[in-house]
Amino acid sequence: MKLLHTSDWHLGRSLYGRKRYDEFTAFLDWLYHTIATEKVDVLLVAGDIFDTGTPGNRAQELYYRFLCRIAGSDCRHIVITAGNHDSPSFLNAPKELLRVLDVHVIGTVTENPEDEVLVLEKDGTGEAVIVCAVPYLRDKDIRTVAAGESADDKSRKLREGVLEHYAQAVTIAETKRAELLKARPGPAASAIPAENRIPIIAMGHLFTAGAKTVDGDGVRELYVGSLAHIDKDGFPPAIDYLALGHLHVPQIVGGAEHMRYSGSPIAMGFGEAKQEKSVVIVKFKQQTIQSDPKTGLSSATTAPETTITRLPVPTFQLLVSISGTLADIIAKINLLQLEPSSAWLEIEYTGTELVGNLREQIEEALKDSTMEVLRIKNRQIFNRVLHRIHDTETLDDLNEHEVFRRCLDACKIADSDRPEMLESYNEIINALNENENP
Repeated sequence: MKLLHTSDWHLGRSLYGRKRYDEFTAFLDWLYHTIATEKVDVLLVAGDIFDTGTPGNRAQELYYRFLCRIAGSDCRHIVITAGNHDSPSFLNAPKELLRVLDVHVIGTVTENPEDEVLVLEKDGTGEAVIVCAVPYLRDKDIRTVAAGESADDKSRKLREGVLEHYAQAVTIAETKRAELLKARPGPAASAIPAENRIPIIAMGHLFTAGAKTVDGDGVRELYVGSLAHIDKDGFPPAIDYLALGHLHVPQIVGGAEHMRYSGSPIAMGFGEAKQEKSVVIVKFKQQTIQSDPKTGLSSATTAPETTITRLPVPTFQLLVSISGTLADIIAKINLLQLEPSSAWLEIEYTGTELVGNLREQIEEALKDSTMEVLRIKNRQIFNRVLHRIHDTETLDDLNEHEVFRRCLDACKIADSDRPEMLESYNEIINALNENENP
C-alpha cells in the first residue's frame, strides 16, 4: 500500500494582509494530481488544516471541494486529524457524512480509544494498514490538575499523558492486527515475522525533542516547558511509520527515518521562503498469502519492503527578502525585474542614512512590475523613533501613546499641529480596542 503524508495546510492564512487563496488552490490541485499519478491508497493529513478555528467560506470551499475530488479518485482512504489551529468541533461536525466518502476525521480525543484506531484495507488485495489517528492532544485531554504543582510537574505530567495515549492506541492497534492475521488463511500470526505483518501507522501533532523551527513561521509552543517535548524513544517501537504535523520544516525525528514531519506545503512566511517544501510518500510491500494446490497449505511470501520518499512541492508564489542600503535594494529589484519575477517582497533597509521617503523610492523602482511589496522595515526610522532614554530601554517598555509622541518628536512636528494629530491617533486606538474586545 502507498500512503501520502502531509500536514499544516493552514487554509485561509494571509501574509501581511495579502490573501493566499491562489496558492492554496494551486497546491490542492497539485496534490490531487500527485495522488492520482503516484497511485496513492491512503492520504494522511496530520493537523492544522485551517489557520483558525473559524475558517472563512473560501477556505471551507477549498477543503470540501478537495475532499470530494479525492473521494472520486482511486485513493481509497483519507485520514484527517486536528492540529492546534483547528477547531475540533468544526472538523468533527460533518464527520459522519464524510465517512460515507471514506474520509475519516478525528478532531479530538474520543470517548472510546478504539475509535482512533482505523483498519484501512485496499480493495481486492487483502492488503491493509492500521492507523492510530491521534489528534492534537490538548492539555485537558491528557493531564489532571493538582493543587500546588510546579511548572516542571505540569510539564512532566503532560509528557506522561502523551506517551500513555500513544501506548494505549498502539496496544489497540496490535490487538486488531493479531485479530486480522488470525482471521486470514495461511500461517499462524506467530509464524509471520513481526516486520512482515500489517503495518501500524501513527499520526500526531506535537513537538519532538530537538526539532527544528524557523523565525517567523508562526509555530507556537504547545505546552509549558520543553520537558513536554517527546523524544523518538518515547513512541512505541511497534510503530512502522509516524506521520507528524505542527512543525513547518520537513525533518526526521532523532535520526529515525520512519518518524517524520512532512512540513507545511507552502512557505508560511518569509523565514520559510528558502526551504524546499515537500510531502512524504510511504510505500509498504506486505506479505502475500499463497496456497499450495497439492497440499492445501498456505504460506507467507514476498520479502517485506518499506520505502520512504520526500516529494518536493512546487513553489506557487515566490517570496523574496531583500536587505541592505537603498542602492543595494534598488539593484536587487532591478535584477528580479530582468527574470521577470512576480515575487512578493519583504524589504529591510539597513543603511546608515535616514531615508524618509523609502517607500516612495521603492515603489518607483517597482513601477510597471508584477512584483508586490508586502513589508518594509526601516531600521533607521525605528531607532530614531525610539530615541532610547537609556541603553536598556526597549519597545516593550513603551505604550502606544509614548511611541506616537516620540514619532512626533523625531519628525519635528510643530506644537500647533499636534492636538489634531493626537486626537485622530486616539480615535484609531480606541477603534482598534473596540474591535478586539466587542
